[in-house]
Amino acid sequence: MQHLSRRQFLASTAAAGVIGATPSLLIPTSTAQANPATTIRVDTRVIEVNGRPATVFGLTQLDGTHGFITRAGEQFRVKLENRLNEETLIHWHGLTPPWQQDGVPNLSQPPLGSGGTYDYDFPLARPGTNWMHSHHGLQEQRLMAALLIVRDPAEANADVQEVIVLLHDFTFRNPDEILTELRGGGHGAAGRDTAQGGAGRGGMDHSAMGHGATATPGASAVHLNDVDYDAFLANDRTLDDPNVFHVERGGRVRLRLINGATATNFWLDLDRLEGRLVAVDGMPVEPLISRRFEFASGQRLDIVLDIPRSVGAWPIFAVREGERKRTGFILATKDGSISKIPAEASEPVAPVGLALEGRLRALRPLANRPVNRRHTVTITEAPGYVWMLNGAVHGAHAPLEVREGERVEVTFVDQTTMAHPMHLHGHHFQVVAIDGKRLSGALRDTVLVPARGRVTVAFDATNPGKWALHCHHLYHMAAGMMTTVEYAA
Repeated sequence: MQHLSRRQFLASTAAAGVIGATPSLLIPTSTAQANPATTIRVDTRVIEVNGRPATVFGLTQLDGTHGFITRAGEQFRVKLENRLNEETLIHWHGLTPPWQQDGVPNLSQPPLGSGGTYDYDFPLARPGTNWMHSHHGLQEQRLMAALLIVRDPAEANADVQEVIVLLHDFTFRNPDEILTELRGGGHGAAGRDTAQGGAGRGGMDHSAMGHGATATPGASAVHLNDVDYDAFLANDRTLDDPNVFHVERGGRVRLRLINGATATNFWLDLDRLEGRLVAVDGMPVEPLISRRFEFASGQRLDIVLDIPRSVGAWPIFAVREGERKRTGFILATKDGSISKIPAEASEPVAPVGLALEGRLRALRPLANRPVNRRHTVTITEAPGYVWMLNGAVHGAHAPLEVREGERVEVTFVDQTTMAHPMHLHGHHFQVVAIDGKRLSGALRDTVLVPARGRVTVAFDATNPGKWALHCHHLYHMAAGMMTTVEYAA
């Protein structure tokens, strides 16, 4: 994957050296410019993983650029061109388009046939770190995903380097075979790594990425990973040949990180550096300083780093929860010495939970107003690798009804042995309760619901249409774990 970096972030003058001028959340669409349409082609490409060639999918512009970077205040004008010999459809994850342009097959649009094109045209009112990916079948597992960055024009002259990294889990196997095995053997594809006693729940402190999973006598197992992978990638590369971003001594860097993995939650480990988390899922939060951050599938993290004034190289890792396997990239100054980095951490890391989520606070929370409608979404599983929301698989589901203008709360109740990153299309919600404890949490579009946990989110129903609500673990969604939020007439 081509990486892009430039000085595009607002230098900080606020306390603790964090972002001084608050990033604007909404930019008037009246400033939209008549920018020409950008063609994004869906095609195949070949990358090298563990010394072997692999044919994967790509989302590239005509000049070969992978993904798309644009600015808030402009129109999102894209021509999607399908060069595959199969149907596809691309979802603009994090954007809030009209529902007919959201890219969900047979909900917002029919699948795009081989050789066909779709035109997209809608305003981009909000900057943020987003991404695009297939919502058709299991294509996302074969790397049909790319960055989709909406920059803030107010930050155009800032002296900050931008580093964009898309994480993924990779297998040489056919994803359809993996799903068939999962359905046939329950959860046997990876032996379902386990932690005991609900490790990873919000009540446990994982802020320092504690190692191992503690056993609670008599507690039933919580399963972490049900798919085994050949490698984990950062911008299509493993730690055998990592992406190296050249940075300036004493410079400032904004990491835009995207967890595009289909079935993997990571710990983001800054190793020897300390970072300031300033946005999640493209939405600004009160800055939070740490070296390690929980990072669920589908989520994004924006982290500001101050590079030491000395010559050096600093690895940044993404470690799969419950395991030692990892990927990453390197920030290096000129003449910085880059050493070989082991592909595994020294110890397994803890499960990803809600310790970070419980500390996050939206920089601009939802306005205080009464809740007009409440829904409960209960997550269950059945033998044969069947994952359900409110007792039904997608296609047999009952939509969650809302009306335009309402304040809506949705409580996710997970009765299964796995955590689920739940993603709502077309909206940003605020996390307002974890296991019944109220908070004014982050605004985002994807939240992890831990095994046997409960998370409540709130959103304002301001984007009429029919919207997908699903688990962002690809195989769980494919096995039924999707419903819809639908506006009543």
